[in-house]
Amino acid sequence: MSDLPLQCKNLKEQVESILQLLHQEPTLHSQDITPVQTSLSKAISPKFEIVFAGAFSAGKSMLINALLERELLYSAEGHATGTECKIEYADVDKERVVLTFLSEVEIREQVVSLCQQLGFKTVPNINQPDLINLLHQYSETIIQQEGGESKSERAKQAKALMLLVEGYIANRDRINTVNNATYSMEQFNFSNLKEAAGYARRGSNSAVLKRIEYYCNHPLLEDGNVIIDTPGIDAPVEKDAQLTYAKIQHPDTSAVVCVLKPASAGDMTKEETELLELMRQNGGVRDRVFYVFNRIDETWYNTQLRQRLDDLISRQFGNSNKVYKTSGLLGFYGSQIKQTSQRDRFGLDSVFAESIKGLDGKEETPQFVYAFNNYCVNSAKLSTTKFRVSVNGYETPNQNYVRILGDWGNELIEKLIQDSGTEEFRTAINRYLTEEKRPQLFKNLADDLEDVCIKLKKHYQSVQRNLDSQPQEIESMKAQELQQLNQQLQQIGREFNEHIIEEVNQIVNNSCDAFETDFKQLQSRMIRRLDELLDSFSVASAYQRATISHPRNATAPLIAILVEAFYYLANQLEDILVISSQQVIANYFQRLIDKIRKSEYYRQLYRLLDNDGGIEQEIRILEKMVTQALVSAASVECDRFVRESPRFYDEGTFSIYQFRQTLSQTSQGYDAESIIDAEPAIRQLLKLDFEPKVSQTIRKSFRQTINQTLKTQLLPMAEQQADEILQQYPQARAYLEKTLQQEAEEKIANNRRLLSVVEGNIAVYNSAASNINSCLQSMQLYDHFLPLIDDSFDPVEKFPNNGFVNSDVVQEV
Repeated sequence: MSDLPLQCKNLKEQVESILQLLHQEPTLHSQDITPVQTSLSKAISPKFEIVFAGAFSAGKSMLINALLERELLYSAEGHATGTECKIEYADVDKERVVLTFLSEVEIREQVVSLCQQLGFKTVPNINQPDLINLLHQYSETIIQQEGGESKSERAKQAKALMLLVEGYIANRDRINTVNNATYSMEQFNFSNLKEAAGYARRGSNSAVLKRIEYYCNHPLLEDGNVIIDTPGIDAPVEKDAQLTYAKIQHPDTSAVVCVLKPASAGDMTKEETELLELMRQNGGVRDRVFYVFNRIDETWYNTQLRQRLDDLISRQFGNSNKVYKTSGLLGFYGSQIKQTSQRDRFGLDSVFAESIKGLDGKEETPQFVYAFNNYCVNSAKLSTTKFRVSVNGYETPNQNYVRILGDWGNELIEKLIQDSGTEEFRTAINRYLTEEKRPQLFKNLADDLEDVCIKLKKHYQSVQRNLDSQPQEIESMKAQELQQLNQQLQQIGREFNEHIIEEVNQIVNNSCDAFETDFKQLQSRMIRRLDELLDSFSVASAYQRATISHPRNATAPLIAILVEAFYYLANQLEDILVISSQQVIANYFQRLIDKIRKSEYYRQLYRLLDNDGGIEQEIRILEKMVTQALVSAASVECDRFVRESPRFYDEGTFSIYQFRQTLSQTSQGYDAESIIDAEPAIRQLLKLDFEPKVSQTIRKSFRQTINQTLKTQLLPMAEQQADEILQQYPQARAYLEKTLQQEAEEKIANNRRLLSVVEGNIAVYNSAASNINSCLQSMQLYDHFLPLIDDSFDPVEKFPNNGFVNSDVVQEV
């Protein structure tokens, strides 16, 4: 855009100054500043990109030609622009075109994609002339079968493939293999914009161009306005369609002209609906969307189509004041033939010279001539005017066209242009860009910034009030601190109690990761120890102990061996469960103490008492009590291992079967050898009994014992300790009285410093807001001024400081 008003020269710095103030306040970090940054970039950007988007053959290129009243962009029935075209302002003597070609790799990708869509079994090499010719013939056949190049999606794809191949062959010497080649129009020996644009408009050339940049002289392009023409959102080549979607979402896009087809189709397509949704998601576009229903002339001849369009606009676009109905074809060529006369048959020998050349020497009829004749006779647009027009059947369309214009001349042309709607659209776009665009951009910025300013203002005023409520004298400060002491001790006790409750709750709900790791280690050690005991159990040693216990007997039964084994295994497992439990509890209490030491209430307690109020001592005492309780519980738990499992002797179980088999084996003799030989079977028998018992202990019963022990011990302690902390008010008061003198002096000095900082920040804010308001005033946006912060606060002492300091620390006072 052109130079900003003098009052807006430093707009970027002023807005960033306010955002910097916001950034300095941690409590305001949640404020989203993205809308402000987007609005600011739009307001000060030297470019204002207007993207024309719509479906294939919606008439975007023709509409742009009509707006600029110059034939820059290629537009033909059934042709899809696959190239991004950018049109910027240039002085008359600096008009030019810059052409960027697709690479051979990109062309090959598009050829492959189109061939696959058309169902060709083999994809030809684009550098083999014979195969390319065959591909061209296939495409022509498809177009003929479909009844024309615009009659079906398949025909459009075939036409796109033909143009792509023709463009590659015609421009092969200008196309690089991998990189995109860029050329100025001088490199093509074009002397002016018209020649360069004529080259780029040819369908085959346009098909292999990646980007076209036009720099031309037109008032609509002044003030940094840039027009972007994009491929159709349903273009035959999917990559082209994605280019449009990407451009719609690009932050550089400032406005969108959405060219829609319901005027010719009657309804919105799925792609058009998705396009509208996508535009609403781009914060850089907002409500800067123009809805253009092009090819409106088709509704002049179809009452039902016209009614459906009116219903659609009323239903879906009733809230927008930027809805237009146009015929780009009639509007553009109407503006072109205004410069013609009878001598060149009103453009047939100049504007349409190329299009009327027939292959058989006969003169063809341009599409515009058909549309013009139809307008004159069937549109009913002339029925209430002075124009009396007829189309004679004995004359050709071109003859009728020349005769009608010979009779009525520019008056009829002006009426045609008016009815086409392009003049109304051009006037609306021009008014928006020259009168409404900049104030609207600054209004959006002010509206987005206002929310930030209100939050800053409230925050600073809250800080001021808070500081003002603080005592200004040392004795007053000390009295206030002592007055709050009881409440502070009560709060510390409450927070300690809540902390312990939370810690216990995590244990009970298995949500303490460190504790779960320790307990899983206990489980693992128990399982591992049982396996070791079973693998190393000696029947011979058990037999020896059994016979020693009974000196009168020279043999021992299987039951005696099992008894010795049960006692031995139970006692060994008790030892490991006790040791593991002690380790779990020691780790837990150490973590608990570490957490308490890091807590804020612990720090506050030290500040008030110069000690922890006996918390750690109580927890260490409790640790011993919990440990003793769990050692006793482990002894009781493992003592039960001495007894067989309840179902050990049940009929039909594997254990009773194993017992009988082992008994049968050991009963074969009365010496020690018959017992010792059965050692594997005895070990298996012990395993069948002990594994379920140990599993029950470590997976269910003992974990519940630990949970219950911790809960019944810790919760009462926490509640009692909270009361103990409150009872230490006398000690806390005595200690605070020693330290409050210095603390009070420091706090008062800190409050004054904070107040000075806040005032400095307010001064910075007011300066930035005032400068921004001056800028808004130059735009006459009086209703969008940013709020200022009144200088109504008069502290006892002021310390000027213009630096940014975090004022949120005042909450600690």
